[in-house]
Amino acid sequence: MQLMNILGFNVINSELLSRYVLNLLLAVFLIRGIYYTNYKRSDLFLTFFSFNNIIFFVSFMLNKVELSTGAAFGLFAVFSILRYRTEGISAKDMTYLFLNIAIGLLTAVSTGNILDISIIGIMILFITFILESNFFLKKESAKVIHYDDIKLIHENQKDLLLEDLKKRTGLEVKRFIINEIDFLKDCCTITIYYFEK
Repeated sequence: MQLMNILGFNVINSELLSRYVLNLLLAVFLIRGIYYTNYKRSDLFLTFFSFNNIIFFVSFMLNKVELSTGAAFGLFAVFSILRYRTEGISAKDMTYLFLNIAIGLLTAVSTGNILDISIIGIMILFITFILESNFFLKKESAKVIHYDDIKLIHENQKDLLLEDLKKRTGLEVKRFIINEIDFLKDCCTITIYYFEK
């Protein structure tokens, strides 16, 4: 026991615990408080929390062996570019994954005290909350739909197409992009953009 104290085990243990609790609180507020409230999706919880925990523990331990902060950021970059090939992850989901990784890295290797790290973490959450709210701008959402009235995709029929999209979807469609056209099946895929109420 004395040997562990000499080696600083208790210091590392208490620092690890306090930083991990802060990391977990920030991640829970980000994912459960902001992400789930806005998108009502829980299927990516495992992904978000797993990445957050992996980054935290690996970065914390690497930081203890006096690895440079640059190397930790390199590790952060490697994890942040990973994508799952079995299922497409949207840009918003990737943003939340990136934020989770950033929180894990911040709480693990930051040289500031717990108060400094807490303030930075709360600022990240606050900025994310403001950007996800309708405080500054209305949130624009997008959906990809399969459309069957192919005669309306002509350049001269765009106003009629917009009205038909509004009528069929019940959404206040503001704009659209025609992605693919299949003349054999007389259909196309269209991305519609609308403001959430």
